[in-house]
This record gives sequence, structure tokens and C-alpha cells, in this order.
Amino acid sequence: METVLQKLGENLKQLRLEAGLSQEKLSERADVDRTLISSIEHGKKLARIDTLVKLARGLGTPLSTLLDGVN
Repeated sequence: METVLQKLGENLKQLRLEAGLSQEKLSERADVDRTLISSIEHGKKLARIDTLVKLARGLGTPLSTLLDGVN
């Protein structure tokens, strides 16, 4: 069973790659530090809700898509 951290990280990475963005480019678009994006994608850190909103906006996707399957 996947943890919340793992699923969120997988979702973020998949959406980022589908959008054709590097971590650096998403970092610029979302105004979020690139190292935080990496930590989230690797399941090492859980982001605050405001950070998740910024990431979703940077990806051009609804927050619900980023959180899909995270429970």
C-alpha cells in the first residue's frame, strides 16, 4: 500500500512530465523551490496546502488532479 507521500510524489512527477516540464521550470512557474519539488516527488516531504495550490497552478491542472488517489 502506498503512503500519502509516495502517491503525492508520483502524481506530481507524472503531471510534471506530462506537461513537459523540468523541476527547474516548474519551480519557476509555481514559485516553489526546486529542491522542495524533488523532495515531494521522492516522497520525503509533504507540502503545505498553499504549496500544493501553487504547484497545481504551475502545472495548469486542478488541485484535485494533483491529489487524485491520495488518501
